[in-house]
Order: sequence, then C-alpha cells, then structure tokens
Amino acid sequence: MVVWSEQHTQRECMVSEPVRIGVVGAGYLGSIHANIYSRLSGVKLVAVADINPVVGQAVANKYGAAFAYHGRELLNRVDAVSIVVPTSSHREVSESFLAAGIPVMLEKPIAHTIEDAEAIVRSAESSRCLLQIGHLERFNAGVVRLHEELNRPRFIEVHRLGKFVERATDVDVVTDLMIHDIDIVLSLVESELSYVSAVGARIVTDHVDIANARLEFADGAIANVTASRVSAKKFRRIRTFSDAGYLGLNFEDQQIDVARPGPRPAEGGFAPIVTDTIRVDPTPPLDAELAHFVDCVRQGKPPLVSGVVGLRALRVAHQVREKIEHSLYTTP
Repeated sequence: MVVWSEQHTQRECMVSEPVRIGVVGAGYLGSIHANIYSRLSGVKLVAVADINPVVGQAVANKYGAAFAYHGRELLNRVDAVSIVVPTSSHREVSESFLAAGIPVMLEKPIAHTIEDAEAIVRSAESSRCLLQIGHLERFNAGVVRLHEELNRPRFIEVHRLGKFVERATDVDVVTDLMIHDIDIVLSLVESELSYVSAVGARIVTDHVDIANARLEFADGAIANVTASRVSAKKFRRIRTFSDAGYLGLNFEDQQIDVARPGPRPAEGGFAPIVTDTIRVDPTPPLDAELAHFVDCVRQGKPPLVSGVVGLRALRVAHQVREKIEHSLYTTP
C-alpha cells in the first residue's frame, strides 16, 4: 500500500512489499510491461486491463495476474500503474489515476496534442502525484554513460533508421521514433532551443515516414536528427562533438567510441588523437526504465523523465512536424 504525506511538496510515500502494479493496455508493448513487472523483485503484478477481453485475459493469464475490462477497475487495487494505451487515450486514462493519487508510468509520447499533454501535467501537479513518461532510451546504459562523459556538446548527429513494420503506422515517424532522440538531445544540451528546421517525406503510409530535423540552441550547439521507418536495415547511432573530442554511441550494443587529444608533445606540435572504446555493460532499457519507476514509487522520489520533460519533447516534436508539413505543402 502507498501512504502519501500531504505535508510535503513532493509526495512522500511508504510502500509495503510488494509494490502492487497494474498495466492498462495489453497490446504489443503492454504485454512486455506485464512480463517485466512479473519478474521484477519486490513487485506484484496485480492486474492487466484491456477493452479487448481476449487479448487482455491472455496476457493476464500468462503472467499470473487478474484481468479487468476497464482501467478504472484497478483504482483501489494498485499502488502504481503502467498506461500503455493508444496515445489518443492517454489523457482520459491517466487523469483518473493521477486524480486518485496513483503514480503513473505513461508510455511516450505523453499525449497526441499539446493541450492534452498540458492537462496531464496539470493533473499530476495538482494531485502532487508521480508521473513518469516512457522515453526508454534515457535508460539505455550507453546513453547514461554518454551523459557522464559529455561536456558542453557543440554538434550532435543522430540516426534512428529501421525497416518498415505495420505497427504504429497511425502516427508519423517523428512521433513514433524521432521523439526519442529529440528527448535525448534536449537532455544533453543545457541551453534553450532557439530554432527548428525540418523536412520529411511520405513513402509508404499517409504519414511522414522519413524525417530530418535541425535543432539550433541559444549557446550555439546544433543537432541534426534523422529518423526513418523505411530503411533497408536497422541503424541507430548518436555522434557528439565537443571541445574535448568525439563520442559516438551505438544504441544497439551500447558501446561508445572515443577520439580525444592526447598529451601534447614536449618538443611542440599537435597533440596526437587517441582513440578508444568505452565498454558499457548493456542492459535492456525497458527493464531499467520500469525498475526506475518502481524505485521512484517506493522511495517517493521524482522520475528521470517527468511529465514536464515529456511535454517539452512533445512541443519540439510538434515544431518539427509543423516545419515538415510546411515544406511538403510549399514544395512544387
């Protein structure tokens, strides 16, 4: 059970073991959430809710949980909840839990519209309830290490390319894929975004399937971000340039390539370039993300990716989409 302290500005909680978790939405990603919670130490997967009883019951049975048709049936049964429903339903589903003071892990993006996203954040703030947004790449061990190694980046280049699959084709590639890297870039650059330009194309679906955005910051840093869901093969990499040198992360193996200046020769001349690889112990990002959420619930601490952070990433994603739509309509 979660007991909230009303005397603290950030809600403090005492959670009895195990932490009771519910999952609302038993589709592809929701079933993975249920799987992870079912094997997390100190967690009890209490129930899985889905408006499709066949799918929901199957997932619930598979992971030893009860089935509920509607998310509201979980309100008095859980200490926290993962919401993994279509983005258009995020506000409706999450607000009922937040209003009840139940911590929410809400899959990305935070909402489909800025209006809905702002309402979700307001709901969390008014009830002083924990809200975490599912930008799982922040929990990629390589990204975590990149944050530790990188100081004041001047240029960032990100590629997130993949083959076409029919899942998530109801949204554009910016909302589906690029928003991960927008969030990472915003976390790496400690400066205000000053300008956005972007182009894109519809290749297979009625939405933009490949996109490129240029993000310019007030401190002079620039990020070039490309996302595609129509490429021949999977390729996910981020390259960063700073005065200290070059760092390149492969999102898949979570290892970081390094090129930095070595000691300057005593007799003068240029310092040699020293190359190396930072070995990172890879961890499944979604496992780490959900474990972090449970830890925040248990300790009453704020999450790494809050609702405010998720809202900022969505605002930039919308700017990118607007620039792309403008370029599509103005192209002869």
